[in-house]
Amino acid sequence: MTWNATAEQSAAELNPTEAATAPLWRAVQAFRLVTLLYAIGQQVASVQYYDNQRLSWVFIALMVVWSGASAFLLSHWWVATVARVRLWVVLGDHIVVILLIAATRLVADYDWYHGHQTLPTTLWAANAVISAALLRGPVLGIASGVLISIVIITVREQWGQDVWTDATLPVLVSVGLALGLAANTARRAQEQLQKAVRLTAAAEERERLSREVHDGVLQVLSYIKRRGTQIGGPTEELAERAGEQEVALRVLISEQGARGDAGGAEVDLRSLLTVHAKPTVFVSTPGDPVLVGRWAANEIAAVVANALSNVELHAGPGAKAYVLLEDTGDELIVSVRDDGVGIAPGRLAEAAAEGRMGVSRSIIGRIATLGGTAELLAADDGTEWEFRISRG
Repeated sequence: MTWNATAEQSAAELNPTEAATAPLWRAVQAFRLVTLLYAIGQQVASVQYYDNQRLSWVFIALMVVWSGASAFLLSHWWVATVARVRLWVVLGDHIVVILLIAATRLVADYDWYHGHQTLPTTLWAANAVISAALLRGPVLGIASGVLISIVIITVREQWGQDVWTDATLPVLVSVGLALGLAANTARRAQEQLQKAVRLTAAAEERERLSREVHDGVLQVLSYIKRRGTQIGGPTEELAERAGEQEVALRVLISEQGARGDAGGAEVDLRSLLTVHAKPTVFVSTPGDPVLVGRWAANEIAAVVANALSNVELHAGPGAKAYVLLEDTGDELIVSVRDDGVGIAPGRLAEAAAEGRMGVSRSIIGRIATLGGTAELLAADDGTEWEFRISRG
């Protein structure tokens, strides 16, 4: 591994956000070199028109020294406080650029600087604008472009009709805007990458813990439940408690990887249904998240809770309930079935006529409000509710 690669890795560990713009910082230093060569070439071509040629070469030497020092400081990672160093270098960049622009009047007369570029050339001055944009985004980039443009226009005394025919201001402002947006985009991409890495690591850890729990704790709880039931007597209560904890752990494991409720517009319907699981209630859901609007998800969960409450009250002792969630893409299908005593034909209509509106309002009414349908399939060996809610 080279020294540069090692330094970049170390800096990325210290400041992941700064690592996002590292390629941009390196690339613009190549641009700085190109503009430096252009400025030197412009000096060679224009020095014969200066009043003070020796002083102009002193300024060019200062520009060369500063270009090398600033490029080195802005493109390397060998300091932990790289952000603070860059802030001071960018500030120095602006000071040097402004001083060199103003120094044009020390080496040339009005006829020259009014109709030509200032001493360090507009192209080289754009490096300060670019650095500001990379450092703090488009706002600072635009502000830097406006500042440098004002200095150039003032030194050249172009405050008049000339200012509208010169491209300095729109060019520098555009550069600050474009590079600032690019830097912000890079930072957002880095943040999303870091978040994805953390989520992946968390998911892998959850998978590992799930396997450990499944291979250890669940097996023991299942054994206690089975043996306690076989032995009978006082151990049946122990078996029942072990069964409840086994179901709770299985639900917890099944929810790993599901989308959490982070306060967004959608929630994972699976987590709202699996909370009903217990030794007498079995919940089956898809492996992938079933994302539904928050209000609709709460209504569906309330319908299922009411259906399960009816099972507990009317299905008879020892009855078991089964909840199945299906997502076809076009609609959601939720089934609540039990193996109890069933319900007599016409009983729901009689209950509604008697003023008992629990089923019609709490179940059928809620599903109708969602634009879905609720169908009750009654038999002697149990009942089954089937709810269909369109995704549209």
